[in-house]
Amino acid sequence: MDLVEIKPPEWDVEIELAYATANNITGKPIYAYPRCYLHRDAADALARAIELARALGYRFKIFDAFRPSEAQWALWKKDPNPEFLADPRRGSPHSRGVAVDVTLLDTAGRELEMGTGFDEFRPIAHHARTDVSVEAQRNRAILLGIMTAAHWDFYRNEWWHYQLFNSRNYPVYSDSALPPGRELMPRPLDPIPVE
Repeated sequence: MDLVEIKPPEWDVEIELAYATANNITGKPIYAYPRCYLHRDAADALARAIELARALGYRFKIFDAFRPSEAQWALWKKDPNPEFLADPRRGSPHSRGVAVDVTLLDTAGRELEMGTGFDEFRPIAHHARTDVSVEAQRNRAILLGIMTAAHWDFYRNEWWHYQLFNSRNYPVYSDSALPPGRELMPRPLDPIPVE
């Protein structure tokens, strides 16, 4: 399988998948199971980023990584805004397993100030905004520097989103690409046995 599970303690990250909670634009969980996956190539790039961040005294918190195509459709149906969401008909880098949504944590495990929260679908979330605090500008620049040094590309509209440069070279995956019992999406209810 091309998708690798990212989980502590093998990976020195904190995982807080927003779409496994109601704290997202739909107001309800999209993922039934909070599991984090990346394509093996993206996992290698994440490992490089973790090393670079560690050398500066930071760790990563992951808000989202692989997003099955079914989940991309759920988000698109709620807010079909191409400024912040990829049209699922074209395929999102997340649905290819080669994108990650992250922030940085300090040595005490606190998120660095970034000027907005995750999935703040407003222009203030764009990179290079000067109408956020100087601290937030600095922290966004540190995150950008770490990620680009680890060979990630950035998306200009979202300070948290990074993807591999050649993301369109990867196939779009649905939840069925994951091993049985390791899926993200809700499973259909088992049929009720008839007696």
